Amino acid sequence: MSEQRPLTGTQHILTAGPYRAVVTEAGASLRALTLDGRDLILTHDADTLAPAAFGQLLVPFPNRVDQGRYTFGGASYQLALTEPKYGNAIHGLARWSAWTATEQTDDGVTLTLDIPGAQGYPFRLALTARYVLSAETGLTVTLTAENTGTRPAPYAHGAHPYLTVGVPIDECAVTLDAARFLPAGERMIPLDAPVPVDGTDRDLRGGTVLGSREIDNAYTGLTRDEHGRAWARLTGNGRTVALWTDEAHPWIEVYTAHTIPAGHRRLGLAVEPMTAPPNAFVTGTDRIDLAPGARTGGSWGIMAE
Repeated sequence: MSEQRPLTGTQHILTAGPYRAVVTEAGASLRALTLDGRDLILTHDADTLAPAAFGQLLVPFPNRVDQGRYTFGGASYQLALTEPKYGNAIHGLARWSAWTATEQTDDGVTLTLDIPGAQGYPFRLALTARYVLSAETGLTVTLTAENTGTRPAPYAHGAHPYLTVGVPIDECAVTLDAARFLPAGERMIPLDAPVPVDGTDRDLRGGTVLGSREIDNAYTGLTRDEHGRAWARLTGNGRTVALWTDEAHPWIEVYTAHTIPAGHRRLGLAVEPMTAPPNAFVTGTDRIDLAPGARTGGSWGIMAE
C-alpha cells in the first residue's frame, strides 16, 4: 500500500532561535512562519490546499495575464484560464507542482522544480527556491530560474505571503513607502501606467491605519534602505511584522484579503514582492526575456520587529 500523505506533501520544518517555518513540497510554499509560537503569516492545515495563494511562489508570472493571451517573439500563446471568475490566467505554473528537496538543515531547505513546457508556455525552466531562517533576522527566501530550453523565455516571479499580527487588519497600521500604484479594472487588469499615491486612499506612507479600505493594487517607486531593500510593515496588537524585498523586485502587490474565504477574510495582509507587475506578459513591463542558459533571481524576507 502506498504511503498516505497530506495534500501539500512533505512538510519541511525549519527552526532558528524563536523562529519556526514550514515549507511544503507542494509549490515550495511557505505554509507557516512563527515567532515564539505566534503566527507571522496566515497559515492553513497541511491536508488542505493553500487557500487564496497562501504563501505560494508565483512562477513564471505573478498575478494575472489578461485572458491568458500574450505575444512573445512574434508568436501568440494562450495560457489556461486559471481564474475563471475574471477569465484570466493567474499566478504562474508552479504553485501546485511537487518540488524536490535537494538540501536540508535545521534552519534551511532548498527545493527544485523543472518546468518542461506547458499549455501556452512552451519554454523550459529550472527553478530553485532556498528558504533560510536566522534567529536574528527571521526568514530569507531566494528564488532563481535558469532557462534550460533552446529559445528565449518570458519570465517574472513573485510570492504571496499574508502578514498577520493576530487581529483583523482593519485595526492595523500599514507602512509602505511607495510613490505610485497601478489602478485596476473590474477584472483586476491594470488600466494604465502607474499613478501617484498622493491624495488617494492607496497612500500607505507614514503608517496608515487601514480601516475598511479594500486594496488590490501593485505599488512601485519604492523607497529603499542603504542595503537596497524596500520594506512593508503591518503593526497592531502590540506587534509589527515586516517584509523586505531586494532590488530584483521593483513591485509589491498589496491585497487586503477582502474576497478570500470567510474564515481568513481580512485577518492578514497579502504583501507580494514581484519582479514585474500584473499583466507583464502582455505589456512587457519589467518582463525578463530570459535567454537560453541565462539565469535570474531575487530575494525577500519576513521578520518580526
